Amino acid sequence: MNYWLVKSEPDVFSWDDLVATGKTGEPWTGVRNHTAKLNMMAMKLGDEVFFYHSQAGKEIVGVSTVVREAYLDPTDATGKFYCVDLVAKAPLPRPFSLAEAKEDKALAGMSLITSFRLSVQPVTADEWNHIMGVVAG
Repeated sequence: MNYWLVKSEPDVFSWDDLVATGKTGEPWTGVRNHTAKLNMMAMKLGDEVFFYHSQAGKEIVGVSTVVREAYLDPTDATGKFYCVDLVAKAPLPRPFSLAEAKEDKALAGMSLITSFRLSVQPVTADEWNHIMGVVAG
């Protein structure tokens, strides 16, 4: 299994919005960055994905799961970009903020810190497990 992080502005599409989609989930459309596109193309069925509220909040709030692998993004008229479908799995026991991540030496190399503008990014198993341990208390 691989791990990922996707970002969304909560006033555009929030964790609660993803939860509300139920078992059908949501196509993760609208990504127009080639590196993010390649990351989505690498996602596999069952991979787990941190859901991050960007702009307002700046925190990881939940875990979602890839339920459909990469396919052409129906919102892209150029036919160059892809999307995946995500389903909400569970909220984190508590949000994990960007400020916490920046202060945590174990996460110094995490894409959230080094490539903070990238909307779809990989998370290593060590980073994933570390964050899950921190939020579990």
